[in-house]
Amino acid sequence: MRAIDVSMPLFEGMPSFPGDPPFILEPLARLQRGEPYDLSRLVLGSHTGTHLDPPSHFFPGRVSVDRLDLEALLGPCLVVEGGSNLRTVEAEELANVPRGTTRVLLRTANSARWARKLEFFEDYVGLSLDGARRLVEQEVCLVGIDALSVEADPSLRFPVHRELLGHGVAILEGLLLGGVGPGDYDLSCLPLPVRDGDGGPARAVLRSK
Repeated sequence: MRAIDVSMPLFEGMPSFPGDPPFILEPLARLQRGEPYDLSRLVLGSHTGTHLDPPSHFFPGRVSVDRLDLEALLGPCLVVEGGSNLRTVEAEELANVPRGTTRVLLRTANSARWARKLEFFEDYVGLSLDGARRLVEQEVCLVGIDALSVEADPSLRFPVHRELLGHGVAILEGLLLGGVGPGDYDLSCLPLPVRDGDGGPARAVLRSK
């Protein structure tokens, strides 16, 4: 099986969700300065780039990123294309997700835009609340999307996050799916085990079947 890295690289100036801290790489030691090794300090938010949202992101006392069930983050997944002409991926676009599918990654028009330039854009495609409810009904354990947020909600009430996380569904955001077609894959996605963390930057890899 061919491994496909669908993670966002970390670099200064990378896209970040409004209000999140920017990524900073600060050199502390450098070989070219005559020091014995290279060493850097990284400054980043818990939801930088490709990252996982655990239930504790919106529900205090619920499962944090370091206590997520790793089985939910490893295994078969289905990449679904949707929302190409819409602001949201609707429930009807998920009607053909087979029963028994446990992990769903949403590939939208966001991927093509990010393939041209890695920058934040406000009119990104997200998942609708009805779409989230459809996936919860199908008992998925993980939903991923090619946006820094799973929903585009100007009200800032975050109903999609609350629907998914409230039912224990992990959310994987910030995927780069421009080089991935719809279909079945195997997902490996492990977040940094930030103790009691509300989120964790992650490396996400797909293997084609």
